[in-house]
Amino acid sequence: MKQIVLLVSLIMGITVAKAQTQPTPPNLDSSPLDMSYYPVDYPVLKIQDKVSEPLVARVVYSRPQKRGRKLFGDLISYGQIWRLGANEATEIEFFRDVKIDNKIAKKGRYTLYALVNEDKWTVILNKETDTWGAFRYDSSKDVLRSTVAVEKRSDIAEAFSISFQKSGKGADLLFSWDDVLVRLPITW
Repeated sequence: MKQIVLLVSLIMGITVAKAQTQPTPPNLDSSPLDMSYYPVDYPVLKIQDKVSEPLVARVVYSRPQKRGRKLFGDLISYGQIWRLGANEATEIEFFRDVKIDNKIAKKGRYTLYALVNEDKWTVILNKETDTWGAFRYDSSKDVLRSTVAVEKRSDIAEAFSISFQKSGKGADLLFSWDDVLVRLPITW
């Protein structure tokens, strides 16, 4: 009986030790999922009871990496629709009615796309949600479009980023990757 217990203990010990030395799977997502809020850091402020203004918007997106590639005009073709990230199409949810380019976007959830050009982007809110990439993009479901200027940055953003920055009577939705920064003004 002691030999059986010893043998089972030995096998279990080897199994546990081997399981702890397995390498990390090589197929981890290279474009991790992220979220941005306005007000910035809203969930943290909420649990700390420091919320000074109501939740206005949340963006859910994946963050592709530059990894030495030429991005705009190559990986992301000029004049073609882009999902503003990787994997699933980027989504924005407004928790109140807002204005973009003097057009009203009603409270609700939308997919964000862009027509990217060297000097300007046309940012698009589309009512088709829960979709992958831009493969089934349907312009007849566009809610609004806004054309905004491209700003060149002196530093390089390795990972695609979307964030909010307070401005005037609302916030700018910032898109940043490589040496490009684009601001979409949102008011309420």
